[in-house]
Amino acid sequence: MKALRYLMVFSVPLTVYISFTSSGWITFLTLIYVFGIVPLADFFLKVDAVNFNKEQEEIEKNNKLYSSILYLTLPTQIFFLVWFLFVIQDTSNTIDLIGRISAMGIMCGVVGINVGHELGHRKNRLEQLLGEILLLTSLETHFLPYHNAGHHFNVATPEDAATAKKNELLYVFWIRSQIMSYIEAWKIENKRLKTSDRTWFHHQNRMIIYTIAHIILLSSIYFFFGLVVMLYFLAAATIGILLLETVNYIEHYGLLRKKNKFGRYERVKHTHSWNSNHVIGKLVLFNLSRHSDHHYNGSKHYQILKSLPESPQMPTGYPGMMLLSLIPPIWFKLMNKKLQEI
Repeated sequence: MKALRYLMVFSVPLTVYISFTSSGWITFLTLIYVFGIVPLADFFLKVDAVNFNKEQEEIEKNNKLYSSILYLTLPTQIFFLVWFLFVIQDTSNTIDLIGRISAMGIMCGVVGINVGHELGHRKNRLEQLLGEILLLTSLETHFLPYHNAGHHFNVATPEDAATAKKNELLYVFWIRSQIMSYIEAWKIENKRLKTSDRTWFHHQNRMIIYTIAHIILLSSIYFFFGLVVMLYFLAAATIGILLLETVNYIEHYGLLRKKNKFGRYERVKHTHSWNSNHVIGKLVLFNLSRHSDHHYNGSKHYQILKSLPESPQMPTGYPGMMLLSLIPPIWFKLMNKKLQEI
């Protein structure tokens, strides 16, 4: 029964459904829900820092229902994306247009990219493929090579594009992280192929495959729905990407690993990621907010991630912290003070 709690992620598609079938201010329901209702609920509800014991962890680790919930997000995401293309084609009212694009964009971030991230860490190739398809719906497939082989290796160091520096503006970070992670993804794939005596221009270069997939997706939307709808899709995908980068920003803001006497960075510890045990955000994002344990063991399934006392804690859940990051003076005042306390 514990696994069924994570069905809460489908509350997001429910709000998108209402957005697509309504008009006026209600088309912004997804935005209101994710960045209004969820942060408010997290603020008032008691945090949940409880971990499974060893016996429970083994049981829940092997419970296939947790993975089934992840798999179910794929047809849901694809269905809503296709529906979006049809509904946005017939949307003429500016308010409805913005509301529905924002709804699809948030779903791209919460469902497409976040679940794609979880499945992308799995060792099973089929699960990785499902993750790649989910990331494709937000045009963010390069995330996987960089995140797994770059971010997890360089996290909390100046070499990591996805680690926000102290006093770095979110809006600068958006551009730096996205561009540099894309470049690094190509470098990682080129290096991987070079070690097996293959050239970068090889069918096993994932970045080439991803690029072709992006071109096919955008070309198909253009062919069947036209230029305007393709631009609306690009706007929704951009919202999803900005949500990802905002999460990246808050997850490691200002945290740095120390170097030893040999000039090497210390091993990644539970102190190198910001965490949150706020209930609603934790369930909707599949325990993403227990981020320290995720970095300590990237292949660990979301349901058994632990909350540890040495992990630095955010004052509220991820959605609330994302809102605060949009206002740099408030963010710096709050988080720089917490950095001093670590």
